[in-house]
Amino acid sequence: MTTHQPQPAALGPLPVIAPQGDFDEDTLPPLEAQIREAVHTHGGLILDAGNITFGDSTFLRLLLATHQEADLRIAAPSPAVTRLISIVGADQVLNIHPTLQAARNA
Repeated sequence: MTTHQPQPAALGPLPVIAPQGDFDEDTLPPLEAQIREAVHTHGGLILDAGNITFGDSTFLRLLLATHQEADLRIAAPSPAVTRLISIVGADQVLNIHPTLQAARNA
């Protein structure tokens, strides 16, 4: 007899979250809650990162943890996000796409 472990199923296309502004330890909780909800409900999300002007290590931790748990696609990262991700080499691990459409098509 074979048993199968149920996998969380994505319900339709991944939702897009498009935060704006700076994200650090004090400002991250609302974004983290949105991301957790999308992961729980859809199994992943597309983070449209074009309007993020700053992210600190807590923001980077959130991206890496989400990547390990779910289908995280980062679309059109701003220069600040690109710099943060590349400084630590996370650009070799995270799913980064030049445009929102490219992330949707991935």
